[in-house]
Amino acid sequence: MTQTEQVIRLFTDKSAIGTTHIDSQDENLSLEDGQILVALDSFGLSSNNITYAALGDWLNYWKFFPTGNDAYGHMPVWGFANVVASANPDIAVGERFYGYFPISSHLRMQPSRVTARGFHDDMPHRRELVSAYNFYTRCSTDAGYSPDMEDYQMLFRPLFITSYMLADFLADNDYFGAKRLVVSSASSKTAYGTAYCLAGQDDVEVVALTSARNAEFVQSLDCYDKVVSYEELNTLGQEVPTAYIDFSGATDLRMRIHKCFGDSLVYDCFVGTAANTGERVKVDVPGPKPVFFFAPDQIKKRNKDWGPEGVTERFSAQEKVFYLKLGEGATPWMEVVSRRGMEGAQEFIATLFNTGGDPRQGMVVKL
Repeated sequence: MTQTEQVIRLFTDKSAIGTTHIDSQDENLSLEDGQILVALDSFGLSSNNITYAALGDWLNYWKFFPTGNDAYGHMPVWGFANVVASANPDIAVGERFYGYFPISSHLRMQPSRVTARGFHDDMPHRRELVSAYNFYTRCSTDAGYSPDMEDYQMLFRPLFITSYMLADFLADNDYFGAKRLVVSSASSKTAYGTAYCLAGQDDVEVVALTSARNAEFVQSLDCYDKVVSYEELNTLGQEVPTAYIDFSGATDLRMRIHKCFGDSLVYDCFVGTAANTGERVKVDVPGPKPVFFFAPDQIKKRNKDWGPEGVTERFSAQEKVFYLKLGEGATPWMEVVSRRGMEGAQEFIATLFNTGGDPRQGMVVKL
């Protein structure tokens, strides 16, 4: 089967991840038996994607979609794609899938373990990478899918699965003895998703740590027990066993946290970097060493505990309620802002890298 298409890609400069350029060329996308060709339709962008790039070499994010040039990478995104050609009897042209894609007009894939739920991409270079990122969900059978909620799903499912599993991980470990969780970059979507999942837990206080600029927004979410600015950190008492949940990745803030709480700091959980520092967890700090939280590890544990269907059922139920929460009321938690084409993606990426973006906005690109 011969398929020639103009393929448009957005490449990220690995040494300056806020810098991107558009590459366009005609390619022969012939399919081997069992393969499919998909066209990316739409995707979300958030600080999560900046994290993928910042940690791209460390956590192998660059390896999912090789560019053939070590200086440039394909920033991964979560979105929807349609099948435009198929040499696979179990997948039809026109089917729509949700999953992990490069910012590229087309992607050739090798589906394996095809079921009613979806498939895994079995391209040779992906076989040794984290399985959770290789699974693509068939929209027609996805219990959590709704056409009018696609924007929320693109923006929040990859974040909310981290939020849900992080909250579950902390509760599963009795918060490591903490009675207070201090959450940095509390205005970030993954952070307040975690706080939402933890709401109602009487045995632990969830404290938002945020910039003075975002304090009003974080307060309006009403999912944290207390909101303090970074300048007010020292107003938190040291007598309560405390865990630090780090969505910031800022080395100087981590040091301040450790010095502020001293012996009362019982756990340091590094979730990701909302800043553009590319900071690693191997830093010299007093007290507990930072431990990196990787959502697929907790998913793997819960797959054994609850079974994959049980995990999907529990997560989907929570996800649907959360999406409704995002858009309700006179001042919804999030406003979707969309742009067209690769140029729109470039604009959003530069904004996220340079400023972190507006916490009330969700950025969606339509191709």
